[in-house]
Amino acid sequence: MGFRSLAACVTALQREGEAVVVDHPVDPHLEIAEIQRRLFRAGGPALLFRRPRGSSFPVLINLYGTRRRIERIFADTLERVRRLVELKIDPTAALQRPWRYLRAPLDALTTLPRGVRSGPVLARTTSLSALPGVVCWPGDGGPFVTLPAVYTEDPARPGTRHSNLGMYRVQLAGNDYVPDREAGLHYQLHRGIGVHHAAALARGEPLRVAIFVGGSPAMAVSAVMPLPEGLSELTFAGALAGHRIPMIRRAGRPSIYADADFVIEGTVAPGQTKPEGPFGDHLGYYARRHDFPLMQVERVWHREGAIWPITVVGRPPQEDTLFGWLVHELTGPVIPTVLPGVSSVHAVDASGVHPLLLAVGSERYLPWRRSDRPAELLTQASAILGQGQLSLAKYLFIVDGAECPGLDAHDVRPFLAHLLARVDWRRDCHFHTETTIDTLDYSGAGFNVGSKLVVAARGPAVRDLPHDLPSGGGRLPEGFAEPRVCLPGIVALTGPRIEPRPRLDAGDDAAIWSATEQAAWTGDVERLCDALGAGHPLRAFPLVIVVDDAGFASASLENLLWVTFTRSNPAVDVHGVEAEVRQKHWGCRGPLVIDARLKPHHAPPVEEDSEVSRRVDALCRSGGPLAGLGLG
Repeated sequence: MGFRSLAACVTALQREGEAVVVDHPVDPHLEIAEIQRRLFRAGGPALLFRRPRGSSFPVLINLYGTRRRIERIFADTLERVRRLVELKIDPTAALQRPWRYLRAPLDALTTLPRGVRSGPVLARTTSLSALPGVVCWPGDGGPFVTLPAVYTEDPARPGTRHSNLGMYRVQLAGNDYVPDREAGLHYQLHRGIGVHHAAALARGEPLRVAIFVGGSPAMAVSAVMPLPEGLSELTFAGALAGHRIPMIRRAGRPSIYADADFVIEGTVAPGQTKPEGPFGDHLGYYARRHDFPLMQVERVWHREGAIWPITVVGRPPQEDTLFGWLVHELTGPVIPTVLPGVSSVHAVDASGVHPLLLAVGSERYLPWRRSDRPAELLTQASAILGQGQLSLAKYLFIVDGAECPGLDAHDVRPFLAHLLARVDWRRDCHFHTETTIDTLDYSGAGFNVGSKLVVAARGPAVRDLPHDLPSGGGRLPEGFAEPRVCLPGIVALTGPRIEPRPRLDAGDDAAIWSATEQAAWTGDVERLCDALGAGHPLRAFPLVIVVDDAGFASASLENLLWVTFTRSNPAVDVHGVEAEVRQKHWGCRGPLVIDARLKPHHAPPVEEDSEVSRRVDALCRSGGPLAGLGLG
């Protein structure tokens, strides 16, 4: 379709029943976000709210809410992009199947940004306070831009060729921000904008930033695409949009996207930060308030008929889950060329993406010597952890694909069964301590500080995985109860309650727990490990998870993955039955035990406001403005 504006996209989707226009007033404070979450769960259409309270700009939600709609939006270009990816993997494919790649040279031309002198986005100006102030969760620090494409250029090499486009969190108001003049810019380690910011700091000059909102739906997708450093996201956006992305060139200032619905321009001065957050994030918890770069806003442009698109993040799955699916669809085939020997990598959405990676690798070295000891798998694990956003992983499980042809890291149940049947906990656990993790993950020892665990398993199966609890169950230490089988080989136990304490000031990056507190909760699990000695019936399960509610954790695979991997820090919370250290390598002879209870320093989970839920229920009832959408 090659849409150049959201208005054109909504009109086309409306004709096909994939978009609905709502004239009833809705509140950007929590109401719109709750409607979005319900729409996504129901597989509903995109909704355009023409009359959001407090703003004259319509709000669009759930645009990327179903695979069918994404495929429809990019119907003219998805296959072309796949063919360009195929040629990237194997350029000789064009000689073998020339008719399949006949359009490739023309398609490649659409990847190049096009310089223009003006564009629709320069039609009018407005202010930050006039934009729809969408607040998604009750504890959020203010309204945020949730579908931004944040654009920067290399200060030493200005121009689109050395640009970066990323989806970084932008807080429009709240906290100590000066209204209409300041905004918070939150970006994590290993993001392209960080390279440009560092270059600006080295030159002692401000970093110029332009935030694009709307325009072609391809721009938001490109902003989340994990492209190799040095390859501009604008080139990918052009291929996915089906036309060259028009960028308005201006002397002494970064280019801006001509077809955007909105552009927010400003600078980040050296040394200027302010507290940003809290924000209900994609792990399902509140990212707390911390100092982040402060953007001095200079102007806000918008086109005629501009539409403000939003999404909502929270405990997965949410709409951003579909971004992950599309990323895999388009870039999955490239993985073996970037990571030799690795056939698939899966950042597990249900776990919050970065907390858990699954990978299928291979053992190609010494083919004449049979061995059960992981060798090349560990090399491949190191390569995975050296790749951009994959480096934020907290747990990485990797297996040898040759032992199970067709095994895919995206098939979570068979993958875990394959690993647990083969893993030798004495040998296969490899810890990375005192390192960085996802900025949004509060399970570690401080802000952006934690640990990683690589589990690499190969060889023939060494155990049968139990599917049911043994009769009798065996005695458990005081405080432990309700053993529940979650998956074959995995049992969850409700552990002793860890007493909460008043939450630290949101900006406090000091020590987050005391030695006495840690000794108490680790002592609980050590008592359990002692009890699961030789002869205990639960010893047959290779993996034991200690949780706050075993019924909740065992109710679904999604619950298990979310609780286990968002609420544990490997170096502190991974224990083992009959654990020992040999030559500085930790291992255990019995089950691995992960303490996945909520700890005093963890961020609180996001929860919806009950009063807002009641108001949305009323909108969804028969005769209401949202009736018939399946949201009640």
